[in-house]
Amino acid sequence: VQLQASGGGLVQAGGSLRLSCAASGGTFSDLNMGWFRQAPGKERESVARIKRNGVTSYSDPVKGRFTISRDNAKNTVYLQMDALEPDDTAVYYCAAARGYGPLFQVLRYDYWGQGTLVTVSS
Repeated sequence: VQLQASGGGLVQAGGSLRLSCAASGGTFSDLNMGWFRQAPGKERESVARIKRNGVTSYSDPVKGRFTISRDNAKNTVYLQMDALEPDDTAVYYCAAARGYGPLFQVLRYDYWGQGTLVTVSS
């Protein structure tokens, strides 16, 4: 499975961005998907997860501001980011997991995209 993330950029605080992650080479509907981010000097952290059955979950810092969704017909997962804050600045990665287990854990994922940079200015 190959993952290609896109949609990052520079935005002012309070603005919005929509990230996309296109998957190829596998059966997308069988995959659990997640978005992670990594800021300079920090560990990679989970942002949002969507299971193969469509159930979503979010980490506390983004709850109420970010929305993860998937379109199985387009083999794509999205991350709508609203009310962005400077602390949201990071490289954002999409990831795919074939198995089960806590999807907020980096080690659960089998495939990773290349990352897309999001910069939020104050």
